[in-house]
This record gives sequence, structure tokens and C-alpha cells, in this order.
Amino acid sequence: MAKIITLTLNPSIDKSTKVDALIPEQKLRCESPTFEPGGGGINVSRALKRLGSPSIALYLSGGHQGDFFNELIAKENIDSFPFRISGNTRENMIVLETGTNKQYRFGMEGPKIEETEWKDLLWEITKQKNVDFIVASGSLCPGLPVDFYAELAEISRQIGAKFVLDTSGPALNAAANKGVFLLKPNIGELANMCGMEEIRTEQVQEKALEIINRGKCEIVAVSLGAQGAIMVTKDKYVHIAAPIVKKRSTVGAGDSMVAGMVFQLSQNKSIKETIMMGVACGSAATMNYGTELCKLEDVNTLFQWIETHGIVEIK
Repeated sequence: MAKIITLTLNPSIDKSTKVDALIPEQKLRCESPTFEPGGGGINVSRALKRLGSPSIALYLSGGHQGDFFNELIAKENIDSFPFRISGNTRENMIVLETGTNKQYRFGMEGPKIEETEWKDLLWEITKQKNVDFIVASGSLCPGLPVDFYAELAEISRQIGAKFVLDTSGPALNAAANKGVFLLKPNIGELANMCGMEEIRTEQVQEKALEIINRGKCEIVAVSLGAQGAIMVTKDKYVHIAAPIVKKRSTVGAGDSMVAGMVFQLSQNKSIKETIMMGVACGSAATMNYGTELCKLEDVNTLFQWIETHGIVEIK
């Protein structure tokens, strides 16, 4: 079985609750909150576990909130490596307004990471053995250099691991220029990488190939929201439609998509099967409230639908 390490630089305690209506300047009665471990790589590990694949969740943890976060991870029986920092792990708030079924997400800034801390973290990763995949998902904390993921890409090559990255902004561009195995931008992020204001769906293959042909990555998976996703390699193009589902939350949908793709790649599945599973997992995550992520039975049902109805184009 493949050895997969997920990395979360800015994890969060996700507190979810419901309220009848969000009204300013009034005391609002909320339901009892639920607490779940969140953050990009953490969500990838949680989703991988639901698909039946183990992983090791490496994440930054600090303060009393970090201790609570560690307890939440332990309850989910995920193998973990909490890397201790001096700052406090952040907490996010997700509120569902039941009267309108609208979800409000309040994201807090993460702790500042000291230079000695992030350098020690990278050194720790260089010592890992027999790693097949390193999956980094999420934003950078304050204090981390913009080329942190680019350095991680180089370390991944050195230890023989395939580096999968889902981030945005300058950190995405820096890593793409360095080279990764799989990039997962959305269509807006792809446009930014190409110096364009926007990209049409029919332009995705051309622009993804520009990145690949620089020799900097092997696979580009572009999420298109309601239009599904496109996966491009040097010689393959697959466009998969997103199934129509009742959406209850978008939290962790992108991370579930990454988990589905890594799950398939770790089993040497085809590019078509890889993006199909990614779309199935991402769509399944939106069917659940709060930060529940994808459920295996939903993933299997949606995957079967995609096999029959969801293949838009292959070439």
C-alpha cells in the first residue's frame, strides 16, 4: 500500500452551528456546536480514510487549541505527526442560516511561524523514508516564505515522493515554476498562473499544457465548479461533468477532490478514473452539512453516475 503524507500548514478547529437567521445587533440562539479538525491536508487525510486509504497527517500544532486539535485528530483514528510551534492553532466558524439554507464561513488568520520552525519542519520531511506521495493543501501561515511549497517540491524529488499541491496565489505560482507531480488549480487560479484575467473552458487544455510543457509538472487538474473538472497530461485530456446534487456545504469539497485523485493514483488507476473519482468525491462532500466531507456510499453512487453520464470529452 502506498505511503501518503499530507501536510497542513494552517490547520483549524472548525466549529459548526446553525441559527434560524443572522440578524445584526441581536443575541442569536445557536444550536450546540460541533468541533472537527480542519485545514486542507487534514481534510485530505480524513477523506482518504473514508475511501479506505491510510495516510499520515503532518501538521503544525500550537497552544491549548493545538492540544484540542490533536485530540480531535486522535478521535478520528488518523495517523498523525503534530509538529509543535509556539503560536496558537486557529479556530474557524461555520454558521448555517436554516431560514435561507445559506452557509456563512468565518476564517481566522493562522499563527505566525518562526523561521526556525518552518526550517525544522522541512528538515523533518527530508528524513522521511519510502514516501510515495506528499500532498500539501491549504494556505500559508504568516511568517512562511512564499516559496515554501517550491522548496517542498524540491525535497519531494530528493526523497522520491510525488508532490501533489492544492493552494493559490503567489505560493501556487512559485511551486509551479519549481515543478510538482500534480497541480489542482481552479479555472480562475489557472488564469492567474497564465497572466490572464479569465480562461474559457475550451482554453483549459491549451493553458494547462503550457505549464506542463515547461517541464515543471506532469498533471494539471482544473476544477470548474458546477461544470465539473478537467485533467490534462502531456498526452491526455479528460473533461468530467459534475453530477447535480443537493448542496448543503462546500467546506472541504476541493480537499475531497484531491483525496479522490490521490486515492486512484496510488492504485495506478488511469487518468480518466482519477479525475472521475476526484469529481465524485468533491461532489459527495457538498451533500453533507458543515465539515462532514464525503461519505463512501455517496462517492460510489456518484462515480457510477459519472461512468454512465458524466464523461464530457476524452482525447
